[in-house]
Amino acid sequence: MASTAFPSRDDFAALLNDSLGGEDGGFEGRVVKGTVTGIENDLAVIDVGLKSEGRVPLREFAMPGQKADLKVGDEVEVYVDRVENAHGEAMLSRDRARREAAWDKLEAEFTESARVEGVIFGRVKGGFTVDLDGAVAFLPGSQVDIRPVRDVTPLMDIPQPFQILKMDRRRGNIVVSRRAILEETRAEQRSGLIQTLAEGQIIEGVVKNITDYGAFVDLGGIDGLLHVTDLSYKRINHPNEMINIGDTVKVQIIRINRDTQRISLGMKQLESDPWEGASAKYPVGAKLTGRVTNITEYGAFVELEPGIEGLVHVSEMSWTKKNVHPGKIVSTSQEVEVLVLEVDPEKRRISLGLKQAQSNPWDSFAERHPVGSTVEGEVKNATEFGLFIGLDGDVDGMVHMSDIAWGISGEDALALHRKGETVQAVVLDIDVEKERISLGMKQLERGGPAAGGTAAAAAGLNKNAIVTVTVLEVRDGGLEVQAGEDGAAGFIKRSDLGRDRDEQRPERFQVGQKFDAMVTGFDRAKKPTFSVKAMQIAEEKQAVAQYGSSDSGASLGDILGEALKAKNEG
Repeated sequence: MASTAFPSRDDFAALLNDSLGGEDGGFEGRVVKGTVTGIENDLAVIDVGLKSEGRVPLREFAMPGQKADLKVGDEVEVYVDRVENAHGEAMLSRDRARREAAWDKLEAEFTESARVEGVIFGRVKGGFTVDLDGAVAFLPGSQVDIRPVRDVTPLMDIPQPFQILKMDRRRGNIVVSRRAILEETRAEQRSGLIQTLAEGQIIEGVVKNITDYGAFVDLGGIDGLLHVTDLSYKRINHPNEMINIGDTVKVQIIRINRDTQRISLGMKQLESDPWEGASAKYPVGAKLTGRVTNITEYGAFVELEPGIEGLVHVSEMSWTKKNVHPGKIVSTSQEVEVLVLEVDPEKRRISLGLKQAQSNPWDSFAERHPVGSTVEGEVKNATEFGLFIGLDGDVDGMVHMSDIAWGISGEDALALHRKGETVQAVVLDIDVEKERISLGMKQLERGGPAAGGTAAAAAGLNKNAIVTVTVLEVRDGGLEVQAGEDGAAGFIKRSDLGRDRDEQRPERFQVGQKFDAMVTGFDRAKKPTFSVKAMQIAEEKQAVAQYGSSDSGASLGDILGEALKAKNEG
């Protein structure tokens, strides 16, 4: 008996496909129409003409965030995954049907660059997911809005338009943009609104954003820039000193660039200009009080009234403090008294002087210490040409090296003093315009010009005269001596203390010791200079002339011996 072969399940499926028109007319992988025959819990029972019905979750028939509006008898389109599963049911999908239909529609709209409607329903890394009527698209975070959005919750589950940036059906990728729609809409609004605006127009707006350089004001669909310099006539360091985000402000349109659609706004233009009549309010020479608003390397700005500032240049800040940073003289917000030096209303500039509002210390010094008076101060600095002495009134006087001490070189005189030492000096000259005070220290020495009588005392002395001197002071460079009891004081340099090196040691002399010396000359102050060496040479020449000759055959010792004997006998 011949065996009978029973067809397998796959054979039944093949026979069914044949009965429906062959392989091309089969159900699997196709979108077909079906009828809702029942609703069981969260499932819809759908008959698509197969031997068994299929069940599809109700959520597949609803948009994200909404309930399914489905009832028995409704005709719907579904996608047939398989004709029959392990339970003998048809495997149907509403999502797949919608996705296939959506892709066909989206491809056509993408080709035409048309807007599509979708719903933001989820978050993913880098952006959000959008349901485009069944097809899932990706919305990058940068394409949500024109400006960064911190909270996207209010935008979710709401149907709204999107622009397809790119799509790939084979990979199932779609990228959309909400920002492109907003920018296009905004550009249309801006183009229409900008035509209604005019330069000089006064309009109200809302502050949308604040930066270091100004604020952006929404004029009802188009933004204008309110620069920080146009907020107020007075100095503003940051816009938030005057306005805040959300404030409603009245502004004037300064400029409109219709090509770039940029609008410049101003608030200070609605106020009266404080510079009008500035020349009359602030005449040159007027002394005023102001507040320091800003300090730079080249000076300080002083506010005379809101909107009007003047510059005190660094050179006009102090009579005595030179080459210092203005911040070491004044501080921000400090009230100062200034003098108007120059006014230029057209350039909106006022030059001020800080030191001119104060008494000139050089004039004050000249009044308190006339030429010839004695002053005392500290050695501030020593230079190669003299000493700078700090005097009262915060001024300096200079002692030239030639006026430090009598009878020694300027270099040696400079070496006698050190920085920080307190010294006395005589005022020799005051030049207020050049801010110079000339001092002399040697004029205070015993018998010097400041003590009086030096010229008279020196008048009794003649050059080359031999006089008896008394040691007043022993120094490394020589001796300070005085001729007679109350005669003129002078100096004997180290090299003039004797002919021999051993005799040229100042330390071999003592204060009060007396000896003879020759007057060799007078300096500019008619102070005499003495020399023992010159006296010795003169005496030697005299002895040779009197007691011997070049051909007498007598030795120098014999000649000097005879001269000394004659002197003693006399």
